Amino acid sequence: MPRAPRDWHPRGVRSKTIALAGLDGPGLLRAPDEGLPVQGGVVALHGAALPQREQPLFEHLARVLTPLGYAVLTYERRASGSGDTPLGVQADDALAAVSALRAEINCPVGVFGFSQGAWAAALAASRSAEVAFLALVGCCGVSPAVQMRYYTDELLRRAGYGTEDRDRLRALRLALEGVMRGYGDRERAGELLATAVAEPWFALAYLSAELPAPDQRWHDMDYDPEPTFASVTCPTLLIYGADEECVPADESKQAWQRAARTAGRSDMTIVDLPACGHFPAAAEASADLTFPVANISADYTAALKRWFVARR
Repeated sequence: MPRAPRDWHPRGVRSKTIALAGLDGPGLLRAPDEGLPVQGGVVALHGAALPQREQPLFEHLARVLTPLGYAVLTYERRASGSGDTPLGVQADDALAAVSALRAEINCPVGVFGFSQGAWAAALAASRSAEVAFLALVGCCGVSPAVQMRYYTDELLRRAGYGTEDRDRLRALRLALEGVMRGYGDRERAGELLATAVAEPWFALAYLSAELPAPDQRWHDMDYDPEPTFASVTCPTLLIYGADEECVPADESKQAWQRAARTAGRSDMTIVDLPACGHFPAAAEASADLTFPVANISADYTAALKRWFVARR
């Protein structure tokens, strides 16, 4: 896994590590410089591919929010030996981090989440009133299984593949989902997979070339986030790229809006970022540890500043 650059900590920001009971190592706390009052805190949750406590999106968050009086706490996402760390575990770890940060700064603390971390952040907020607010980037309003069908279909569409290839990928993903639920036809899934691996589009399918083991399960694959959204009572910022490729943005916003009506709440802000995809930068950008913080969208920076200033 790539290592983060050395210069992650901007001038004028105090950095230190703090203990986080039960998590995989200490947290990294970036706080306003000496003489600046602390107004609140933010715990940051990871996208699926980047479990590190130091990464461009978190560095940008610290650079933007600490001058506004917010402390930003990041940590290594708990490792899982069987694929993705369950969302419930991520949410519990987030709440442990929120409690630790509240004890450190004695101020309200909210949760920031990107992509997969946005699901976990919303789940954490639904479980505890200790979460003072949510700031979510690319928060998906459908299940992980549906989201991955959407994402991989969109990858093929944008790469120029036609309906026949996209239908074949969908059939393959549906067959493999059945296998991972424990009741699918393994023989048919194996036949579809054996044919697909030879296709040029298989590199965009986000699938292994081998069938899952008979006992392998994707426990969160059918997680429905909308009931969780309806249980969130804190102020919420939702940010989506106008050229979002990874999650169905319109469906996701509609899920949040339905949930807000169900809960009778109105403190929800939705921002669409022009010229951005899932990651809040130019649509062709990819989120990794080498991505320059300076390339993150100015519209995204402005949206964060505007919303967090209003929370003080």
